[in-house]
Amino acid sequence: MESDIRSRADAKARAFDPLDRQLIQALQLDGRAPFSRLAQVLGVSDQTVARRYARLRESSGLRVLGLTTPEAFGEVRWMIRVQCAPAAAGGLAEALARRDDTAWVNVCSGGAEITCTARAHPDRQDDLLLQRLPRTPSVVGIAAHCVLHTFFGGEQSLALKSGALDAEQVTQVRAFSGAPESGTGTRPGGAARPADPIDLDEGDRQLFAALAVDGRAGFAELAAATGWSASTVRRRMEELEHARALYFDLDLDWRLFGVHAMTQLWLDVAPAELAATGEALAAHPEIGYAAAVTGPSNLNAVVLSPDVPALYTYLTTRIATLPAVRRVESSPVMRTVKGPGPFVTPVRSPRPRRRAGS
Repeated sequence: MESDIRSRADAKARAFDPLDRQLIQALQLDGRAPFSRLAQVLGVSDQTVARRYARLRESSGLRVLGLTTPEAFGEVRWMIRVQCAPAAAGGLAEALARRDDTAWVNVCSGGAEITCTARAHPDRQDDLLLQRLPRTPSVVGIAAHCVLHTFFGGEQSLALKSGALDAEQVTQVRAFSGAPESGTGTRPGGAARPADPIDLDEGDRQLFAALAVDGRAGFAELAAATGWSASTVRRRMEELEHARALYFDLDLDWRLFGVHAMTQLWLDVAPAELAATGEALAAHPEIGYAAAVTGPSNLNAVVLSPDVPALYTYLTTRIATLPAVRRVESSPVMRTVKGPGPFVTPVRSPRPRRRAGS
């Protein structure tokens, strides 16, 4: 069955051409860019862009998501590792995925571990970390690592490292969106911390809820969801983006990019070299996420590779050349239950299926 899934993914990847890659990278740079602007950058017609976008949504689950930055609301991000009985991993992972304060819920290491990111206000963070999970009968251990600094992740993804767009096209997309430029389309050093936490009203919450489902929703649709006028929605979104409280990310089947193996890495790095090592790691084309965290391992990363042999090559070449890395723990991801956006209820099939990669 695993070979059948891999074959179907390979067939999709073969139908995935350079224009598709360019469109995805452009959307990662500016998720709400009008099709007319994308068409201008890509050198095709508006209709071609619209048709390709619709096809990617249908065949590969492409979604543009409008998401919130926890730091903008005075919240702290955590990486949680839950050791559990393998037989209970699926149900526990889905329970975590259904929570509004979690993202990237993965079943790892043969089903004996679940990892996820969580967000909590400092005054209320014990709700998930210290009370509910330890009382779950199937949980045999839990470790919570506070995320101190993100080197790569959030609005940055593997699409930005694809090289589908040339430097001039990246600059054009950035110019349209008003975002700062850099050579790869990334913002070095992760997201900037807002000066003061942002207070939300009910309209803001409705706006975020709608954008989390469809980051490209039109202003008229968002106005209906919030009860505001379309001009108020536009103005408020500009304010939230400027404050770095709102950003846009993509959710799709990354097997289109040849990714069939996702692996969590936990690295022990000399403290004096943590920043330099994190920046170097973030620049690796195989890295989809990298952050400094608390705990015995002070650098957490996600490696995206074509297969297990490619992971071995990565560990013994790129990682091996980082002089400050003293120890590496790897934890293969067996299944991703929830990605960056809201939990999507899985479609149950008559026979169990394990999804490869991410």
